[in-house]
Amino acid sequence: MLDILIPLFSENILPIFLAAFAGLLLSKTTQLDPKTVSKISFYIFSPSLVFTLLTSNQLEKSKSLQMIGYTVTVTLVVGLIALLAGKLFKFDRRLLAAFMIVSIFPNAGNFGLSINSLAFGEQALAYASLYYVVSTSMIYTIGVFISSLGQKSLKDTFFGLFKLPVIYALLIASIFNLFDLKMPVSIDRSINILGQAAIPAMLILLGLQLGRVNLSKFKFQIGLASVLRLIAAPLIAILLSSLFNLHNPAAQAGIIEASMPTAVMMTVLATEYDLYPQYVTSVVTITTLLSPMIITPLLSFLGGSF
Repeated sequence: MLDILIPLFSENILPIFLAAFAGLLLSKTTQLDPKTVSKISFYIFSPSLVFTLLTSNQLEKSKSLQMIGYTVTVTLVVGLIALLAGKLFKFDRRLLAAFMIVSIFPNAGNFGLSINSLAFGEQALAYASLYYVVSTSMIYTIGVFISSLGQKSLKDTFFGLFKLPVIYALLIASIFNLFDLKMPVSIDRSINILGQAAIPAMLILLGLQLGRVNLSKFKFQIGLASVLRLIAAPLIAILLSSLFNLHNPAAQAGIIEASMPTAVMMTVLATEYDLYPQYVTSVVTITTLLSPMIITPLLSFLGGSF
């Protein structure tokens, strides 16, 4: 067990925290406002990353549609459970929005892609990349919609989506894929460079927010979100993999991606929409720290079950 757990931690989790630690040091030595980093990531880096990922997918159309359907269904089922739980425990509007986004969206990128590549190789990585693209797209549509509802009306939230650069990145990327278009090399490289900055910027923001974390507050809500993200989500993913008739390596990739800790991007959304950033950052931190205890046996299970 340790020969799996230690490499997983040192190669996939420790680098995340070392990068975030740079942001933590920055928060202690400067007066940098997390919202500044949040806006740069939200409006420039992340749309570039989404466009790059969408236009570089190489899977067959039928397999792509199968994984897209699976990703959307897993996300919506987890979201429904989170909504019902939040209503049951009478969370206020802002807390319900924060609780939902931390429960729904996994760290399918820098964490999930790394683990899939390490454990299952290039074939699984292709499926995992598509899961990541779809999940990221849902963050910038459903995730932003939920986050906006924490403060705005349904009408304002809907029309607010059309002010987001990522929506246009999604639309333009879809057109490029549909008609097999290519960007001029200079523009394509610029978008790639900006996209590569997205994950590092998110990790720096995570570090900036870590300096403000107060784990003594929202203990129950942190625990409940952690259970949904690390236990309920993997179980739902396993059950739905059979419904969607996923087999190796698609099943391995999809289940692992769905079982990741809370996405670092949720810290960006929480900062941008003022959804209890300390609570959201606490869930990101706790689920990431606890995730090896879930992922390790899950990797063993997936290695011989599909």
